[in-house]
Amino acid sequence: MASTPWPRYVRFAPGALIAAGLTWDAFSPANYWGDPMMAAACVVAGSLLPLRHTAVVGAVIVAGALVLTAKHGYLGHTPGWLELANTLFAALIGIGVNRVIARHGRRLDVVRSVAEAAQRAVLPVPPSRIGPLAVAACYHAAQTEAQIGGDAYAVQRSPFGTRVLIADVRGKGIGAVGAVALLLGAFREAAATAPDLGDLADRLEQAILREVEDRSEELRMEGFITALLGEFTQDGDKLSLLNCGHPAAYLLSGSRIRLLHPHDPGLPLGMSPLGVPRPGPDSWTFGTGDTLLLVTDGVTEARDAAGAFYDPVARLARLGPFGDPGELIDALVADVERWTGGPRDDDMAILAVRREGTE
Repeated sequence: MASTPWPRYVRFAPGALIAAGLTWDAFSPANYWGDPMMAAACVVAGSLLPLRHTAVVGAVIVAGALVLTAKHGYLGHTPGWLELANTLFAALIGIGVNRVIARHGRRLDVVRSVAEAAQRAVLPVPPSRIGPLAVAACYHAAQTEAQIGGDAYAVQRSPFGTRVLIADVRGKGIGAVGAVALLLGAFREAAATAPDLGDLADRLEQAILREVEDRSEELRMEGFITALLGEFTQDGDKLSLLNCGHPAAYLLSGSRIRLLHPHDPGLPLGMSPLGVPRPGPDSWTFGTGDTLLLVTDGVTEARDAAGAFYDPVARLARLGPFGDPGELIDALVADVERWTGGPRDDDMAILAVRREGTE
């Protein structure tokens, strides 16, 4: 994923600085007052433009300085030679800045490629079809340079039906990525054998507590994970959800969308030492053409310029109906970006499952 590009008008900044500097030098009663502008043009060009354009900017500045030196009668004299030397030095500085930035850019590309490989390994793309269910998912980092983080999703076929997970690990950085890897590994193992969603949540809980048992009590209490576990029957006509402190799911039926409120959201995974009993799952019918939408709080807590939270029910109702889960996710991501109008404060993961009919 590439970095956010500079606005198009930025490429004209060096030219504007050159024009202003040369005009100032040509018509100012004091010689060379525009030199700082032309020096700035060299640095700006080196920072923002390709090498070829940076060299052109440098050549234009040197040529302009040569013309002005001759115009003011300093050509062939010490002040004139010093002015030309300073201008050439500024142009070379711009080229040097360009080369340093390009080298760091290549290093950043390598880091991005490693991050992308890590993301694919930790958070692989789920199968597009499991029985009667069509599946799509995506992960978007809050900053485009970051490819991995603490949001996770998974889909797993089991003897009890198709099971899904979406989760949000508290915290950021490598520690959050490690927790995601632990959670997904435990889910893939337990989803195939746990007889119900409650037992599945208990096994995930145990895996998390084993990981943090040697840490301090404060760190153990802070290492929680919000999660939403789901299960579809074999023919996909019934949906069960067990909420562990996570944002609720959405059910789309044609152009209608509603929030699937849990009767009790429960505590996040990793907080069983508090002694609060885990609630049971909630169940709904799931008709042909229905879509289950699971999101992390990077969607529900996205804010517009006025500070208002994004509301998928109100926003998506005006955009649907959607033909497939991938179309729904693309529309949701684009709409969240329009809503925020800029960088988000949190990563977001999205998982959509649609019942298409018999396999």
